[in-house]
Amino acid sequence: MTRAMHAIIVSAPGGPEVLEYVERPDPRPGEGEIVVDVAAAGVNFIDIYHRSGAYPLALPTPIGSEGAGTVSAVGAGVDGVAVGDTVAWAGVLGSYAEKAVIPAERAVPVPDGVPAEVAAAAMLQGLTAHYLTHSTYEVKAGDHVLVHAGAGGMGQLLVQLVKLRGARAYATVSTSEKEKLAREAGADEVLRYDDFAEALRGRIDVVYDGVGRTTFDGGLEALRPRGLMALYGAASGPVPPVDPQTLNKQGSLFLTRPTIAHYIAEREELLQRASDLFGWIAAGQLAINVSHRYPLADAKQAHENLAGRRTTGKLLLVP
Repeated sequence: MTRAMHAIIVSAPGGPEVLEYVERPDPRPGEGEIVVDVAAAGVNFIDIYHRSGAYPLALPTPIGSEGAGTVSAVGAGVDGVAVGDTVAWAGVLGSYAEKAVIPAERAVPVPDGVPAEVAAAAMLQGLTAHYLTHSTYEVKAGDHVLVHAGAGGMGQLLVQLVKLRGARAYATVSTSEKEKLAREAGADEVLRYDDFAEALRGRIDVVYDGVGRTTFDGGLEALRPRGLMALYGAASGPVPPVDPQTLNKQGSLFLTRPTIAHYIAEREELLQRASDLFGWIAAGQLAINVSHRYPLADAKQAHENLAGRRTTGKLLLVP
């Protein structure tokens, strides 16, 4: 008899209501693949973009891009991974499931000092925070760095890494409760969205903006001449087209729109970033704030809460 497992799929683009909790046959690994019993899957804005059709996918499709768990089967041609190993991944569709099929080259080993749930929560946002602070712009001691949405899961990680690099961290938030979280993450100054541009005008070396439409123009105003805007997300909506002359007039500014896929494309780079990340976590230098856990069947609620910006920290689905 074929054994079954549960997963979340999307058959048509739309709101959270299109997330379907379905039963599917247990997967088997193909060549170069492993099957993982999922301990937890991270919930991220990219999942919302996939669900809504903002980032179109061939439908129907499994959803979820990040997770961690225990290897339960190994396909042909796989070396260095064995049944019983704990692994984590990012950028692999199908993570909202009890069992996930992962290309072995995309799986990273999770060290003993890092619980699987923490690894799942750390991968996508942690790797993003790593490449933003170490590669997109190499933050250095004495820099002035602005992190938007400083109380969110991504924002808290960015603030912590900015401080690890010896820089001064500024964060934007919307409420006093969120200000407390940003300060606990290490932010030196916390501002509200309506006055940050005026308060910081011309003082910031790099802006990390995952909010998008509502913060972008103010972020450019906050930058010093030759400063860099790293626009890595669009929680408030996409940024309208930008006239390059705006960058000229506001101080020969730099603008980049990075994505994680280009910073972990090579396995060596993926492993190096993950090794740094898990090392900081194990050493207590980087805290992962898992604020909400939902049963897999409650993926709709998780999406509603994330999209409504009603949460802080990291959201997980736990099969």
